[in-house]
Amino acid sequence: MRVSAAYALGRNTDQTIVEPLIQSLQTDFNGYVRKGLVWALGNCGDRRALAPLIHALKTDISAVRLWSASSLPNIAKLAYEDVIATIPPLIEGLRRDKMAAVRSNCAWAVGQLCRELPSNVVYATAIDALLEALVEDEDFGVKEDAKSALLRLGDARGLQMIEDLEMDGLI
Repeated sequence: MRVSAAYALGRNTDQTIVEPLIQSLQTDFNGYVRKGLVWALGNCGDRRALAPLIHALKTDISAVRLWSASSLPNIAKLAYEDVIATIPPLIEGLRRDKMAAVRSNCAWAVGQLCRELPSNVVYATAIDALLEALVEDEDFGVKEDAKSALLRLGDARGLQMIEDLEMDGLI
């Protein structure tokens, strides 16, 4: 019932639901419910959801981390400072999460957020993390998501690395 309620609230983007969703995310013991709550928070379009989503990405079970990574770009793209705050935890998830699916979603999310960034040190760090995942991650799906993110961005350095790796038969 609580899972269905979370998804229903996520389709209703009224700003009055944000605080109750955040409160539920912090207190509900059920991982399936929290997964629905992070999805709902990602749909709400409210910056108040950013910190709880980042916290969930760092600390929750894998299913919740997976949806947190996917939800973060929906909120962070609202303001430049939110993009800047969101990139480091996503990079950390891309580099260190034990679950390949979470790392894949982090790669996708980093690619989405880089589209909002000017060419600066944060952008360069994000590109480095995507290149690192492309070359070093042991999971093929993570490599593919990193490659897709780089291709969508059209970053010259990323495109050159993909071309070099393809010519060498490494990807």
